[in-house]
Order: sequence, then structure tokens, then C-alpha cells
Amino acid sequence: MFRNALLLVSRLLLAALFVPSGFQALTHISGTINYFAGLGLPLPTLAAWGTGLFELVAGLFILVGFQTRIVALLLAAFCLVAGFIGHYGQGADDATLAFLHQQMLMKDIAIAGGFLALAMAGAGAWSADGSDFGISAEVT
Repeated sequence: MFRNALLLVSRLLLAALFVPSGFQALTHISGTINYFAGLGLPLPTLAAWGTGLFELVAGLFILVGFQTRIVALLLAAFCLVAGFIGHYGQGADDATLAFLHQQMLMKDIAIAGGFLALAMAGAGAWSADGSDFGISAEVT
């Protein structure tokens, strides 16, 4: 029971970052596009829509515990890629900005670690993947 409660809390906390972020990216799409364009990404409109949709849908999947192991692995990779694209080496001319970007990069790396742990542990019984909802049995 304690294990399932902790897995539920971990899913809630991780989803609390991605669901609102994806929603905000999509509802303020012009700002998201401008951000990606400022990073020099090719096809910033496609990147903005894709990122927003991915964050929202993947965050909701984590929230309810659906296909958790696969989605957690995808989000771990996403965090690492996004962290290095968005934060590595940024703000070099301003010591404060450089520090903040370094901290944000480390945060993204840590979140990836949390997703890897969730991928290993699975969603727990209190999830769409778990047996308590009768959808499918989780293999541990």
C-alpha cells in the first residue's frame, strides 16, 4: 500500500510539471513558437505544436498511469534533450543568467532521473496500468 501511494504521489508531482506546461505552450502558441525560433530550431511552429502536445498528452498519461513505463522513458529522453537544447551554454554573457540556465539544466537532468525510476518501478496498482482498475495487470 505504501509503495502504491508513493508511486501515485510521484506520478502526480511529475504530471504537475508537464500538464500545465503543455497546456500553456498550446494556449500561448505564438510565444512558444517565438521561444523555439529564438533557440534557432528549424521549423519552430512544428516544434512548438509538437512539444506542447507531447507535454500535455504524456503528462496526462503519467497522471493516470497509462503506459507508464514507455511514457516515462520518452519523458526522460525529452527532459535530457530539452535541457541541453534550452539551457546548456545559455546566458554566457550574464553570470546570473548563466547560473539560472545551469540550474535549469540540472533540474531537467534530475527530472529525467525521476522518470527513469518511474519507468523501472511502473505506475503501481492505483493506476490505469495497475490491476485495481481492471484494465491490465502490471508486470514487475
